Amino acid sequence: MNNTKNGRLRDKVAVIVGAGQLAGDTVGNGRAVAERFAQEGAQLLLVDTDEAAAEVTRQAVAAYGQPASVLRADITHEDDCSAIARDCMSRYGRIDILHNNVGRSRGDRRTADMDSDMWDEIMAMNLKGMFMTCKHVLPHMVSQGAGSIINVSSTASLAARPTVTYKTSKGAVNAFTQHLAMENAEHGIRANAILPGLIDTPMAIERRAQERGISKDVVRAEREALVPMHRMGTGWDVANAAVFLASEEARYITGVLLPVDGGLLCKRG
Repeated sequence: MNNTKNGRLRDKVAVIVGAGQLAGDTVGNGRAVAERFAQEGAQLLLVDTDEAAAEVTRQAVAAYGQPASVLRADITHEDDCSAIARDCMSRYGRIDILHNNVGRSRGDRRTADMDSDMWDEIMAMNLKGMFMTCKHVLPHMVSQGAGSIINVSSTASLAARPTVTYKTSKGAVNAFTQHLAMENAEHGIRANAILPGLIDTPMAIERRAQERGISKDVVRAEREALVPMHRMGTGWDVANAAVFLASEEARYITGVLLPVDGGLLCKRG
């Protein structure tokens, strides 16, 4: 068991949306953030549509000795978003950190080929769901006079992409995050976004290998060749950025779009 007494997030309560761990070779972003938050002393509410996947994460963080609980919720339904805030307040009495680790690109297409119903589905998860989780958490943070919101966007929001909906939704997440930052700065609430680049997670690797019928090694090699550092990042790289943004070390930082991408955006321009 790690000593979390002097952790950077001690006495903080964090809601992690999209906390589940998918099957695969590597750690997912949600689980990595949960583990790092627990290592730094935070109490956790682990939210996911897949309760079993969230339970995998809960078991992983148990070693750090911090309270952690699981809640199944679908953020495309506002009643579920309201329940997230209500459940956290009931269990822990406060909400200090909201980490929105949500997003999907499955089903995306070029503009002329994009099905409008699929557009709505992707937007509902990537953008509207994030809006609704923030909507229901914010009153509690305002009442406390403090809080940190971290929204996971993507480098795709700022770079060329062959499909339309994911890029558009994540670009909107950037704008939404900056709006939150300005709207709530007077209440002591900070809002920042992390923009992961090519990260070696089960969602990125296993899914693409299966969809394309190729080996995971080929998918990894293709992605690593694009990065100036010649390697992909890991969930731990995203998690370490999240710890910093959630902590008091970042108390004067809000409205920031932070790439975690090994220089990919610099290369793409």
